[in-house]
Amino acid sequence: MGGVVSGILIVSAVIAVGYLAASFRILGPEVQGGLTRTAFYITNPALLYTVVAGSDIRAALGTDAPLALLSAAAVGLLYWLLSFLFFRRPAAETAVGAMASSYANANNIGIPVSLYAVGTAQHVAPVLLVQLLVMAPFYLTLLGIFGGARIPWRKVLLQPLSNPMIIASALGVLVALTGWQEPELLQKPIGMLAGGAVPMVLLAFGLSLAGRAPLQKDDGRTETLVATFLKIACMPLVVWVLGRFVFGLEGQHLLASVIMGTLPTAQNVFLFASPYGRGMTVARDVILCTTILCVGALLVVAWVMG
Repeated sequence: MGGVVSGILIVSAVIAVGYLAASFRILGPEVQGGLTRTAFYITNPALLYTVVAGSDIRAALGTDAPLALLSAAAVGLLYWLLSFLFFRRPAAETAVGAMASSYANANNIGIPVSLYAVGTAQHVAPVLLVQLLVMAPFYLTLLGIFGGARIPWRKVLLQPLSNPMIIASALGVLVALTGWQEPELLQKPIGMLAGGAVPMVLLAFGLSLAGRAPLQKDDGRTETLVATFLKIACMPLVVWVLGRFVFGLEGQHLLASVIMGTLPTAQNVFLFASPYGRGMTVARDVILCTTILCVGALLVVAWVMG
């Protein structure tokens, strides 16, 4: 438990630095955008590559990927059911709410939390692959059908192939499976870039939290609260049940999987909803609420499983 708590506190401290820098106007919104783009296109792909290349990829894909897919599907379906019975929201808004309740921030928050909490980030890549290769095309397809706006099918299908995290993960899988050793002139620069991923992402995330007021009246508050509860409370429980009794996971592996399930909602949910103008407020507020609450939720997970 001590390692998990220490990891959460370290991550929270760096996020707080970013938040304070934005609150006192030391750094502006343009810095957040620059940090986010640098992390997305350069440092996080470098970190993902090094993590995946050095991991037991067969074991990870054999358990972590199906566990991530099944747990996300279960929670997403639960939101759909609640929406059908109580909210009566249109299909596009329901799709965004379901995605917000099950699409984890495995990249921006998952890598540093997993790295500091359990000593490895190898469990992040399978979750990220499932989300970008399966969940993102699925929800984008639903939004394309029910959202009014249209995104070309070709763009939906090719979207994973243009994502730098997917490309880096795929290269890491290739290296892990073949056992190829990179020359030092290639390995060292990648390692240096990977070392900047965690602080850069956490600072950018802290900057993004300043000056935002969620849960405004008559602005999807109920859907926001339900999606937040499902993501922070229900999804970790679903992951634990499936991981323990279906996949037979124990110890650090089970803890790492539950930590992945406790992560806040990814910012990609807002990005996916934006072109359609559907469910954007709910997406934004769930991202913020789950980000704030996930610290306490992770501490509970550490205490219960420690």
